[in-house]
Amino acid sequence: MSFNDFMVDVVNVAREDMRDAGYEEVTEADQVDEALTREGTTLVMINSVCGCAGGVARPAAANAIHYDKRPDHLVTIFAGQDREATEKARTYFEGYPPSSPSFAFLKDGKIVTMLERHDIEGSSPIDVINKLQQVFDEYCEEV
Repeated sequence: MSFNDFMVDVVNVAREDMRDAGYEEVTEADQVDEALTREGTTLVMINSVCGCAGGVARPAAANAIHYDKRPDHLVTIFAGQDREATEKARTYFEGYPPSSPSFAFLKDGKIVTMLERHDIEGSSPIDVINKLQQVFDEYCEEV
């Protein structure tokens, strides 16, 4: 198997993980405004192929949402793969440097907080789930 074929497989599995978890995948820059400006709360998972994305961030993203409170909207954008969409999304994350994997939490289209790579890397999925659920407790309504 060539390296390019291998990487396509890795990326496809990472994308599928997030879609299967119930996240709406945004791949084009023109989809970003619609996805991130909806009324209510939005969790954006900035996906990546690094080890902490596969071992920590994606499992945390999939499991954190099984909770009494959760965001109204779940969105995922793949850094390094959907470059224009990622760049456009980052314009919403004012005050935060580019970071992947990461989680952005927006309310009515405005950034509230982020879990950046340094909040994910070296943590366990449970640690990140707890951090996300603390954000949900503060900003989300009970389901």
